[in-house]
Amino acid sequence: QEHLVESGGGLVQPGGSLRLSCQASRTITYIWFMSWYRQAPGKERELVAETSLSGDRYADSAKGRFTISRDNAKNTVDLQMNKVTPEDTAVYYCRAERRTFPLTDLWGRGTQVTVSS
Repeated sequence: QEHLVESGGGLVQPGGSLRLSCQASRTITYIWFMSWYRQAPGKERELVAETSLSGDRYADSAKGRFTISRDNAKNTVDLQMNKVTPEDTAVYYCRAERRTFPLTDLWGRGTQVTVSS
């Protein structure tokens, strides 16, 4: 069964850094959209960052602080989080989409990030 596995979450102090990683169990080629979402308690899941052939895009809250990167040879996508704030506390999910046939949409189970002193 195809799946994604996130890692790297944990407790970090405000102003600190954290790097999340996502490993796909299948081949992810350059045509796939790879992204990170997050969901805070009581809030809807939201897009944090996405990378594709069209380039990278970020939520306004992530611009200038987070960087998404992918390694197609390793089937991984990372999210480097810098200057984190308590508002970044959430469960972070990895997503891999193929938007051409055969359409495929994979999600990880999430990794908790808690920003607190």
